[in-house]
Amino acid sequence: MRTNQSVLTRWCRLSVVIALILLVCLGSGWSQPAVSPKARAADSDQMAPGEMRGVWITNVASSLLFSPWGIPRALHQLADMHFNTVYPVVWNRGKTFYHSPALKKITGQGMDSLLALTHPLEDPLQEMVRVGHQQNLRVIPWFEYGFMVPLHSELARQHPDWLTCRQNGSRLLTADALHENVEELPLEEASLEDPSLENPPSGIFRLLNSGAPHQRAWLNPLHPSVQGLLLGLVEEVVSQYAVDGIQFDDHFSLPVEFGYDDYTVSLYQAEHAGQRPPANPADEDWIRWRADKLSKFVNVLHAQVKAHCPTCTLSLSPNPAKFAYRFYLQDWGRWVEQGWVDELVIQVYRDQLAQFESELGKSRLQAVRDRIPVSVGILTGTWRHPIAFEQIQDQVEISRDRHFAGVSFFYWETLWSYFTPESPRQRRQNFRRLLPAFS
Repeated sequence: MRTNQSVLTRWCRLSVVIALILLVCLGSGWSQPAVSPKARAADSDQMAPGEMRGVWITNVASSLLFSPWGIPRALHQLADMHFNTVYPVVWNRGKTFYHSPALKKITGQGMDSLLALTHPLEDPLQEMVRVGHQQNLRVIPWFEYGFMVPLHSELARQHPDWLTCRQNGSRLLTADALHENVEELPLEEASLEDPSLENPPSGIFRLLNSGAPHQRAWLNPLHPSVQGLLLGLVEEVVSQYAVDGIQFDDHFSLPVEFGYDDYTVSLYQAEHAGQRPPANPADEDWIRWRADKLSKFVNVLHAQVKAHCPTCTLSLSPNPAKFAYRFYLQDWGRWVEQGWVDELVIQVYRDQLAQFESELGKSRLQAVRDRIPVSVGILTGTWRHPIAFEQIQDQVEISRDRHFAGVSFFYWETLWSYFTPESPRQRRQNFRRLLPAFS
């Protein structure tokens, strides 16, 4: 009886997974035929050269990576729609989305188990690179979770000493804690479904999040073993795959509430005559000390990338400078000045066009544009927050008027789907007009 129940349970779980894949496939409008290469060639003389057009490909609320036909179909369609860059996820929830010997040594699992089941013959990252390059797409793997990790993941369970914590010992971050000691910045800047916050979805959104964990902790960026883990993953990607670079985002950081773990406190005391860190996590000197430590690791990371792949781009997609530094201790302006970042894709996820345009005019961002290509990250929607194409178009046009290097859209599943305000067919027609072919 127990055996029958176990088999039944496994079949039920498998049925849920299959149902989810079918649901999201339907939402993506994958039944629509792709534009032929001949049709794409006919449009090849219409686009201003040099504009970066990217899209993030994640595993959350998306079936693209888990469908046997998902990767080639998506990349062919993106090329047909005149995109030229993809940022596919390779690190999320304490798991890799490629075969990782480095992670397998630590957790016993070298790749997400469902992904391994749906890609028994070819490594998904290898397929992404192969098909992407066939379609003249830059493929820049995205370490989406950065230092963030599910609290109950195998990595966190096996190495709890690698996690950092708040002053009260909690390893979780709350929305209230994030803003408790930081003034001047509006709450809305951190309220856009920040996955590090304790804000679990309910109902249909829980299903669409594909089982995404809601209790998330933070690996300590200052801990040598954590740094070694990330450097090992990066080395695998840039040395074993013909990628065009790698990308980190706002999760490659240390949230301001964190840093009160034993390792960081001991390190601080060793450099401050035994004095403990300030009780106020937003203390300016305490922020600067932690930010400088993170910056030193960026230097090491950049050297690692270039040592194994001199032509690889080290891309960063952070929040605007003031917010990134005060809330996440990312001093990315300094990183660019030091030559540690080759490309910046600034996240400007704003509904109000005035706020969107204001962020693009900030002095720190303008200074960075003199050194490296800077593109604008534009939100195309989430399951909870659909965005009409009119807003997307306005933001692309504003970015072009400001002469940014290009745009990147978050994320693939909300470019055109049955969950967007317009039909998939209408969205694709709109994007085709917005993104004319390269000349």
